[in-house]
Amino acid sequence: MLSYQDAINQLSDGETPSILIANGFSQAWDENIFNYANILDAASFGTRDKEIRGLFKLSETYDFETIMRQLVSAQIVLESYGGDPTLIQQIKDDQETLKTSLVTAIAKNHPYLPNEVTDLQYIAVRKFLSKFQNIFSLNYDLLLYWAINKFNLDPKNYKVDDGFRYPTFWNVSIKSQNLFFLHGGLHIFDEETSIRKHACTEDGLTIIDQVSSNLNNHKFPLFVSEPTAQNKKIKIEHNPYLYKAFSKFGELSGTLFIHGHSMDENDQHVFDQITSSNVSKVYISIFGNENSTANKKSKAYAMAYIQNANVSVEFYQAETAPVWL
Repeated sequence: MLSYQDAINQLSDGETPSILIANGFSQAWDENIFNYANILDAASFGTRDKEIRGLFKLSETYDFETIMRQLVSAQIVLESYGGDPTLIQQIKDDQETLKTSLVTAIAKNHPYLPNEVTDLQYIAVRKFLSKFQNIFSLNYDLLLYWAINKFNLDPKNYKVDDGFRYPTFWNVSIKSQNLFFLHGGLHIFDEETSIRKHACTEDGLTIIDQVSSNLNNHKFPLFVSEPTAQNKKIKIEHNPYLYKAFSKFGELSGTLFIHGHSMDENDQHVFDQITSSNVSKVYISIFGNENSTANKKSKAYAMAYIQNANVSVEFYQAETAPVWL
C-alpha cells in the first residue's frame, strides 16, 4: 500500500484535496476512549438495561448501529405479521432508549478539557489538517473542534471557518466555510428556530458541562445516529445545518482523502454523494494489516461503493499519516 506521503506526492502541482474523517481519526489520539466497547460500558439503558445489553451480548458486538438495525428489523417483521402491538411499541421505545444512551455515554466518556490534548498533538493535527481545502467529519467528539480553535499554535496563520457566527449557524451562502460536521456533534444543538454551538464560557463553563446540563434537561446535541443510510439521509435533509454540509460534500471536485472510516454500508448516503460529485480520485486509509478480514471487507466495500468510470480509488496505510504525532 501507499504511505500517506506517497498519496500526497501523487497530487497534481498546486492541487489542494479535501478530506472526510471518521472514528479512526479520533481513535488515533486515544483508542481506549473512542471505541464502542468503552461507550457501551459507559451507557445506561435504565429499566431496559438487561434486555438491551442482552442484544449486544447475543449479537457479539459493541456497535450501537448494529443493534439499532436489529430493533428496526424486528419492528418491521412484527408489524408485517400482525404482532403484539404492546411488544411493537416496546421495540420502538427501545430504539429511542438506545439513541439517547449513545449520546449520553459519548458525553460521559469524552475528555473534559481541551488541555487533555497536548500542544504538540494539537500542532501535529493542525499541520495535518492544513493540507486540505475542505474538512468533513462524521465524528461526534470535540477533538477536531478543539484543534481548529487553537489559534495560538502553529501553523499560526491557519484558520478554519465552521459557518457559525458566534454562536449561531448562518444558513446563508458563506463562501469561506470549509469545516462541516456531516452527522452533527456534541457542540452543536438545534433550538428549532436556530442552530447554535457551544463554546467555553467566560466563567469557565466547559462544553462538556453545558452538554451534561442539557442532557439533564432532556436536550440533546445534534446527532445523526439513525440505523440505516436512508434514515440518516432523511434526518440530514430535515435540518438546515446538516443539509448544507451534506450538499457541500456533494459539490466537491478533484481529490478526496477518507481517513479512519471502515467503509460500512451504514454510510451509503455519504458514498453516493461522492459518486454524484465531481471527485475523480479518492485515497482511503487502511489501519493495520491490509489483508485482515476486516480490511479486506473495507477495501471491497470501497471499490463497490465508490470506484466507477469517473472515480478511481487507492488505499494508504493509516498509521503513516502524522495526525496526532
